[in-house]
Amino acid sequence: MKILHLDTNHPLLLNQLNDLGFINDEDYTSSKEVVEEKIHLYDGFIIRSRFKIDKNFLDKATNLKFIGRVGAGLENIDCDYALSKNIHLIAAPEGNRNAVGEHALGMLLSLFNKLNTADKEVRNGKWLREENRGIELDGKTVGLIGYGNMGKSFAKKLRGFDVQVICYDIKPGVGDENCTQVSLLELQNKADVLSLHTPQTNLTKQMINIDFINNFRNNFWLINTARGSAVVTKDLVSALKSGKVLGAGLDVLEYEKTSFENLFSDHKMPKAFNYLINSEKVLLSPHVAGWTIESKEKLAQTIVNKIKVKFC
Repeated sequence: MKILHLDTNHPLLLNQLNDLGFINDEDYTSSKEVVEEKIHLYDGFIIRSRFKIDKNFLDKATNLKFIGRVGAGLENIDCDYALSKNIHLIAAPEGNRNAVGEHALGMLLSLFNKLNTADKEVRNGKWLREENRGIELDGKTVGLIGYGNMGKSFAKKLRGFDVQVICYDIKPGVGDENCTQVSLLELQNKADVLSLHTPQTNLTKQMINIDFINNFRNNFWLINTARGSAVVTKDLVSALKSGKVLGAGLDVLEYEKTSFENLFSDHKMPKAFNYLINSEKVLLSPHVAGWTIESKEKLAQTIVNKIKVKFC
């Protein structure tokens, strides 16, 4: 079987697939159009988020048996059409779930203790102790929306704290010893912290809008390590200004290009984003929650293992 690699990944991916007898070609620079002209030569390809795999691309991939995505989600792939052509889809959420859980916890604790603000002040010669008095996580209720690999990882990280962890998920029966599954209404009535762990779907796009936010009984903190499209930024800004959202840790933004490699598709800074980067209530990172030294290796290993089970 011949595999085309469209993004660079941990070297174990190529090395182990070579050892298994696969023929591996690499093309990290050609345009989508150029790749489309040769994709019929391959039984599989492996990608991160370089470009969208649409119907036109899949129609040209006449011999394709599988697509491997070195990441958690498959939203850049027309999954229904691929499955209709009997193309096996492989993702690797197991590979970076621990990294995402740790990043979400780090963001939350940093916000609670004003670490980003305090660090900047001390570096500028300011020693403001009372102004940087933090709050404790103990006694809070943490609500998770989405309880798959990432949500479960974050809940596990919270076991060392005296907190109540609840989740809402469209799938029934996903709760476990680390988290109690509840209705969305109950989550909105109880949560002091909201953490998003949802894939990008039609249901989750712009889910966190002003109406959704205002349905929370308590003022709350928001953590988003999932997909930027879930949050309407201008509505979040309004809630931050009013105090309904006490602070936000955002690893992802709705302004990201679909490749996740660049921020603005039109190079213009939206007004709402200008507020975020100037607000002491907001902590930002560039879509790196699942982007650790360890997760790079684990993601690649997960893809190899799944290809091996299916095709060896």
